Amino acid sequence: MPTVHLLPHPELCPEGRAFEARRGASLCQSLLDAGVAIEHACEMVAACATCHVYVRAGGESLAAPDDEENDQLDHAWGLDAQSRLACCVKLRDTDLLIEFPRHTRNHARER
Repeated sequence: MPTVHLLPHPELCPEGRAFEARRGASLCQSLLDAGVAIEHACEMVAACATCHVYVRAGGESLAAPDDEENDQLDHAWGLDAQSRLACCVKLRDTDLLIEFPRHTRNHARER
């Protein structure tokens, strides 16, 4: 089982954290299952870019983003070379280091 390490984020996980996840699971669903309230406005169908994350380590083990993910990533705030949509990332055996962007595509967030 891969371990997902989260860098500190003031709202989502102020202290950072780590958790084990099931191989083959979506990163977004794994975050939600671990109690991390990541946005996912489109219900994880790669249509909104609100689950944008940075894969700071372990990304080389993941499948490359497909055209649909790349199209949505164009709308993400703070895009960089390690940007991915958490709903599109399927976990493999390699541990990941994830950083959350400071902002998401949504300006307001339901609580």
